Amino acid sequence: MTDGVTVDSAVESYLSSPQLANENTNRAYRSVLDRLAGFLGGHRPLTEIGEEELTVAIRGLWGSAAAATWNRNRAAVSGWLAWCRALGQDAPTLSDEVERRPDESEPAAVLAREAIEELLARPEVPVRERALWRLLYESAGRVSDVLALNVEHLDLRRRRAGGLHWGEGTAFLLPRLIEGRSRGPLFLSERRPPPARRPARSELCPYTGRARLGYDRARILLDQYTRTPDGHPGWDLHQLRRSAQAHRAGDGG
Repeated sequence: MTDGVTVDSAVESYLSSPQLANENTNRAYRSVLDRLAGFLGGHRPLTEIGEEELTVAIRGLWGSAAAATWNRNRAAVSGWLAWCRALGQDAPTLSDEVERRPDESEPAAVLAREAIEELLARPEVPVRERALWRLLYESAGRVSDVLALNVEHLDLRRRRAGGLHWGEGTAFLLPRLIEGRSRGPLFLSERRPPPARRPARSELCPYTGRARLGYDRARILLDQYTRTPDGHPGWDLHQLRRSAQAHRAGDGG
């Protein structure tokens, strides 16, 4: 793919890819992506589409939809954009403003404590991911609230930031995560954003130039580390919060 690829051609390439070979999935994704392309302008180069415009489009098309519909359509858009980026295309990411919604119709799968601790102890998991997952679990905080934290928000001595409180595991990891930084986003992306995708100054680290870690990237990473060998989907970020709440209730806390 090149920088000249249009929204329409990117959609068609994705729908023709082997991972969309299932007829039912292909039909459902086509319905979603064709509507999105129509809203954005299918003739436009994909590189012109920014995160803010994408957010407006998704919320305009499905903002009033039920949680199940929102999540299903959001997954189609996320899958398409991830596929484009995997091919080297400068495609936008989904912002926190269009994160997955809690769906009361879905079973609230609670993860076992042992499974969570096993994941957090794996040596191949980077500090950033371990700190994020540990903080989500120990604080039982909302994903959007945790990802919105800045270094200057942290009270390391009292183990808190705003309404979030954490335990020893997070307290051990945070100094390693923020080493050399005293302000700016707590969780950072792997690379600096290109000039065309540069977010607001408040979303950039003043020391590294890297941007705040987005919800969609964080979601993909947890899924990758917890996906089963036979390809069964991995954990969802929200499960860490639900699991913490269930474990606390079980402990009488």
